[in-house]
Amino acid sequence: MSYNAFGIDLGTSNIKIYNRNSDSIMVEKNMIAIENKNTLFAYGDSAFEMYEKAPGNIHISYPLCNGVIADIKNMETLIRHFVTDQMDGSIKPAEYYIAVPTDVTEVEKRAFFDLIKDANLKSKKIMIVEKAIADGLGVNIDVKNSQGVLLVDVGYDTTEISILSLGGIVLSHLINTGGKKFDEAIRAAVRQEYSLIIGSKTAENVKTSLTELEKEGKGAVVYGRDLESGLPVEREIPTKLIDDTLKEQFKVIMDNIKVILERTPPELGADIYRHGIYLTGGASQVNHFGEMISKGTGLQVNMAEQPIASVAIGLSKIIKDDNYKSVAYSIEGMKSR
Repeated sequence: MSYNAFGIDLGTSNIKIYNRNSDSIMVEKNMIAIENKNTLFAYGDSAFEMYEKAPGNIHISYPLCNGVIADIKNMETLIRHFVTDQMDGSIKPAEYYIAVPTDVTEVEKRAFFDLIKDANLKSKKIMIVEKAIADGLGVNIDVKNSQGVLLVDVGYDTTEISILSLGGIVLSHLINTGGKKFDEAIRAAVRQEYSLIIGSKTAENVKTSLTELEKEGKGAVVYGRDLESGLPVEREIPTKLIDDTLKEQFKVIMDNIKVILERTPPELGADIYRHGIYLTGGASQVNHFGEMISKGTGLQVNMAEQPIASVAIGLSKIIKDDNYKSVAYSIEGMKSR
């Protein structure tokens, strides 16, 4: 009997699930809304719509923090509901391939395995894939050859910087800087310059619309609360202020890329010089980020075509192509149900 297979990329902000039966990737917010402490009220994009608007009896949260599972109970609830949706309402036996960050502890990696095992998903097989390897496949790199590849995945809470070669990870470094820090920096700048408090969703919208606003020569119109009057107001924020604010955050990532490059063996460094840096992850699309990384390192920057889904695309290749099955592994001593 052949089973369906799912490739799961748990991001702090978005969850991405590849479904082999439909050959499609679902992308939804990795967010849950709990009413009166124990009743599921909403999940995914529906929960995100309520974020920063819900009454006190509805608690809305991200079950992941800094790339690792912070709330196992809510994450199990979320994954079970998302997979049930993918199976049209009833759980059937399936195989699971789950991406995990490299630069986390063995206990944290095991938590990803336990999540699938304990979520009552009728898992026939649970395989772990290093996130950077799946990412590489997702941006069309043949990760099994000897070419050295520098991959930078800029997520919501974290940025993972990895050197890949021969189907493995030579160096990897996870830093606590990503899209969330970008949003916080925007909020802080608007507060300081305009005495205006804006929400995190507003800051995220400003961040994602920067490129378009700059092309049109417009400022970002935001709504928030004036610190002096306490009243809701509208302000237009110049894109230059936002760009200058974000440069400080970009510099943190660039400095860490340079640290990894300094530790890279010379032969792999030569490959990276020839082929450049591969940028992926949702927050890698922010205006001028790729340009600044290129200027700061002197290397060509290759932008992923589908940065949010690149890990899930990589997992789909592992599931469909036997040539890549060897990059997935099981955690010894643990058996799926």
